Amino acid sequence: MEASKTRTSFYRRLYVAWLIDSGTATTVPALMAATGMPRRTAQDTLAALAELDIDCAFSQHDGERNNAGHYVIRTWGPIDRAWVGAHLAQIRSLLGYP
Repeated sequence: MEASKTRTSFYRRLYVAWLIDSGTATTVPALMAATGMPRRTAQDTLAALAELDIDCAFSQHDGERNNAGHYVIRTWGPIDRAWVGAHLAQIRSLLGYP
């Protein structure tokens, strides 16, 4: 049975939040490399984290220009970070990510 668009969208957001919060991928290019998703999908997913009340912010590097920095998760809101961590293999499998 194929997962619904709603489920894959939800899991994609959880996985992106996990990658950022774990320090694995904190920039759009790093998210693209870790997941294989196109730039626009990565950017849209970052923007959509707020819909889950996940507080994701861009942290500008001191003294740098032109959006040099990285993303950080300030709070997970109602999402249980530990649950996401415990189900990473299932999430990656459902999304077809490495």
